[in-house]
Amino acid sequence: MNSPRIQSGSIAFRKVNLALFAAGFVTFITLYDVQPLLPEFAREFGIRPAWASLPLSVACFTLAVAMLLAGTLSETLGRKPVMMYSLFLTSILALLSAFSSSFSSLVLLRFVQGIALAGLPPVAMAYLGEEIEPATVGTAMGLYISGNALGGMSGRLFTAAVTDYFSWNTALGLVGGISLGLSIYFAWNLPPSANFRRRSFENRYFFTSVLQQVRDPHLLCLYGISFTVMGSFVTLFNYITFHLLGEEYGLSQTAVSLIFLTYLLGAYVSSSVNKLVNRFGRFRTIRVCVAIMLTGIVITLARPLALVIVGIAVFTCGFFGTHTIASTWVGRHAKTAKAQAAALYLFFYYLGSSIAGTAGGFCWADAGWQGVIGFIGLLLFAALAFVSVLARLPTKQDHPVGD
Repeated sequence: MNSPRIQSGSIAFRKVNLALFAAGFVTFITLYDVQPLLPEFAREFGIRPAWASLPLSVACFTLAVAMLLAGTLSETLGRKPVMMYSLFLTSILALLSAFSSSFSSLVLLRFVQGIALAGLPPVAMAYLGEEIEPATVGTAMGLYISGNALGGMSGRLFTAAVTDYFSWNTALGLVGGISLGLSIYFAWNLPPSANFRRRSFENRYFFTSVLQQVRDPHLLCLYGISFTVMGSFVTLFNYITFHLLGEEYGLSQTAVSLIFLTYLLGAYVSSSVNKLVNRFGRFRTIRVCVAIMLTGIVITLARPLALVIVGIAVFTCGFFGTHTIASTWVGRHAKTAKAQAAALYLFFYYLGSSIAGTAGGFCWADAGWQGVIGFIGLLLFAALAFVSVLARLPTKQDHPVGD
C-alpha cells in the first residue's frame, strides 16, 4: 500500500525542493566547470584545442553511457542512496581534480566523474514522480531544473573568474568544496523514499526496452535531433572562448565567461516555447528554432564584439527552444518504458556533446572560427533533415493539432 504523497506547502515539500535544487546545482556545476578553462588547459599543457576539450567530452561520454543503467540500478539499491553516492563521489573527484599534475590524470578523473554524475538526473526525476503529489510535481520538477541551469551557469562563471586571479586548480578545488557542502545538505534534508518498491535487476527487460525504443522511427529522429543540436551547442561554447581570448578581441577569462549569462535567455525560452507549439504546431516551431540557431551562428561571423554576443544570444535561444520541444516530444510519443525513452534521449544528447565538442576543435585548429561555424552549420542542417523525416512519418495521436 502506497504512503500519502508529499503535498505542496508542507515542510517535507520544501525540504525536497531545496535538497533537489542543491543536487541539481552540484551535478551541473561539476560537469561544466571546466568548459571556460579549455584555452587554459591548451596553454598550460601545450596541447591542441581539440585535446583540451577532453576533460569535458569524456565526462559527457561516460555520463551518457552510465545514465542508461543508473535508473535501473536505483530500482534495486533505492533512490536516495544512489543519489547520495553520486553527489559525494563527484564532489570528492572534483576536489581531487584540483591536484592533477598532468593532463592525463585530469582526463582520467573526469572520466570517472561522468560515471558518478549519472546517478542523479534520471533518479531525481523518478523520486519526484513517486513522492510528490501529482498536481504539484511540475512545480518541484521546475525547481530541480532551475538548479541544473543555475549550477551549469555558475560553474562556468565562477571557474573563469577564479582562474583569472588564481589558477584553474584553485577554481576546481573551490567547486569541489562547495559541492561537498551541498551534498551534505542534500543527504541531511531529503526525506527517505516512502513509495519506492525495490525490484531485482532484470537484464532481459533492460535490453528489450532499449531495443523497442530504437526501433521506433519517430524516436530515432528525435534522438538524432538531440545529438546534433547539443553537439552544435557545446561546440560553439567550447571554442568561442578561444576566439574571444585571441588577439582580435583579447578579452580576459572573466569577461569571456559573461557570455554564459545568455543561458538566462534560454531559460525564459524554455518556459514559453510551449505556447508557440500550441499555436503553430511542433513541426513548424522546431524548424523555426533550428533556423534561429543557424541565424545566430551566421551573426557570430561579424567582426564587432557586440554582434558576436548578439549571435551567441540568438543561437542560445534557438537551442533551448529546440531542446525543450524535442525532449517533451519523446515523453509524449513513447507509449511504454517512458523512462527508458527519456534516458536514451539524454544518452544521445550527451553523446553529441562529447563527440562534436571534441571534433569541433580540429575545425578550429585547421580553419579558425569560420571552420567551427561550418561544422556547426553541418550539424544543424542534419537536425533539419531529421525534422523533415519526422514530418513524413505517419502522424501519431501524440501530435497536437497543427502539426
